[in-house]
Amino acid sequence: EERRIFGSLSVEENIVIAGLTAPTRWPLDRVYEMFPRLRERRGNRGTELSGGEQQMLAIGRALLGKPALMLLDEPSLGLAPQVIAELFAALDALRAESMTLVLVDQMAPLALALADRAYVIEDGRIVASGDAATIAADPALAQAYLGGH
Repeated sequence: EERRIFGSLSVEENIVIAGLTAPTRWPLDRVYEMFPRLRERRGNRGTELSGGEQQMLAIGRALLGKPALMLLDEPSLGLAPQVIAELFAALDALRAESMTLVLVDQMAPLALALADRAYVIEDGRIVASGDAATIAADPALAQAYLGGH
């Protein structure tokens, strides 16, 4: 949920510093390939980025450490629809590369389209779980939890 970028550092400095202690690293160009907007803004300070760009930067920083698993808490929160689409396209590309993603997001249709499995949690209890497509297609769940009509 929080991006934890260094506002006074450039985009590139933010990414490079994140990889200093990583035992294995993604190449910087690979991060820029995943998020072309960061390449365009690589000289800008963190404080000069939009919320979506900051989110991309936070994920790019995490990717530099070449994780096998990423936990994402509300990555679409407060972002413009176009930026959300770019972000979810990048997450889908990571998923296609066999990266495991654990995603919590209020944009249920987008999250379910990306997911293999889904869990619906209410008051700290799992009230539904299963194949993401099955959860998305259940009219009762859609009405009660997923913003369905």
